[in-house]
Amino acid sequence: MYGLIGKLKAVPGQRDALISILLDGVSGMPGCLSYIVAQDPADADAIWITEAWDSRASHEASLSLPSVQAAIAKGRPLIAGFEQRIETSPVGGHGIGTTA
Repeated sequence: MYGLIGKLKAVPGQRDALISILLDGVSGMPGCLSYIVAQDPADADAIWITEAWDSRASHEASLSLPSVQAAIAKGRPLIAGFEQRIETSPVGGHGIGTTA
């Protein structure tokens, strides 16, 4: 499996609008086991995104899906910056199964 955890900052006051765009663009992504968008309670403009995929290739392929491309184009003006990006190797958990 392949995982990503990322923190991004929305333009001040635009976090909810950006979250809506991020959630609208995630349906029908082959290989996506989990895609969670969360507000950071300590920062009114921060968003955490946690993803689990069956493979790195599935994640990379998702970036060319029309729905994902549309979400990127629509959301880009609302993003002030990217703060963290961490790649992980999920081994299992509730809702995603296990590989061990």
